[in-house]
This record gives sequence, structure tokens and C-alpha cells, in this order.
Amino acid sequence: MIGAALMAATIHLGHEGIRSWLPYVVLLPLMAFLLFWAGRAKVRVADGRLWVGDAHLPLEYVGEVEVLTADDKRRALGRDLDPAAFVLHRGWIPTALRVHLTDPDDPTPYWIFSTRSPGKLAALLRQDATRTAVQDTSVRPQPGT
Repeated sequence: MIGAALMAATIHLGHEGIRSWLPYVVLLPLMAFLLFWAGRAKVRVADGRLWVGDAHLPLEYVGEVEVLTADDKRRALGRDLDPAAFVLHRGWIPTALRVHLTDPDDPTPYWIFSTRSPGKLAALLRQDATRTAVQDTSVRPQPGT
């Protein structure tokens, strides 16, 4: 936002007329829109997958789910962060979830992502992961059949 204001002031440079107000009218709302658009990654559970922005994870690979408070999030994104982890951090959201992966072929140990309602999402993920695990074990053929 500050950059947009400085750019508008540079274009203005004390001139009168349209150059005095047009850069502010165009650049400041444009920057506000771009910041809003860049920060609106959606977190959802749909079609048997966890979607975080454009990334998705099948619920069958959801392991332990941890709710991170603001202090926990600070530690998890700082000294305790695994460099191979998937991170979607939005600084204006104080809480986050850490979802451990159970896929042996995936080098990502866990996902950390900001969410405004981590308790609800954690309960939903635990419920769906349990349901998926039960479905997987009930479909497997029994030995000797």
C-alpha cells in the first residue's frame, strides 16, 4: 500500500489538474484489490480431499491433526519448522492447523496452514479421516479369499 502511495506521489509531483488526483484514485484501490486477492486462499474439505489454496490432499493420508494457537504457530513456523513442510501462512490470522501426512511416498511430513476456525476444521478432518480409514479396511479382501 505504501508503495502504491509513493508511486502515485511520484506521478503527481506537484502538478495540478488530472495528474494531481488520478494516480491516487487508480493506484490505491488497485493495490488494495491485489492485496485482498492474494490473501484469499480458501481452506475447505470437499470430494474426499483437503484443499488449501490450490494444493489438495486425499483424506486417506490425513494423520494427526493439531490445533496451533498464536504462540504455537510462531514456534511451528520458526525454530520447529521442517523445511520440507507445506506452509500457507497468513499473518493476520492468529491460529493454524498442522496436519501430519501418512503417505509413505510423499516427502512432505506435514502441512501447516492458517485458518480462522481451527477447532471445527480439525474435528471435521478427524471425522473424515476416521471414516475413510474404516471404509478402506472394509473394502480390502480377506486373506484366503
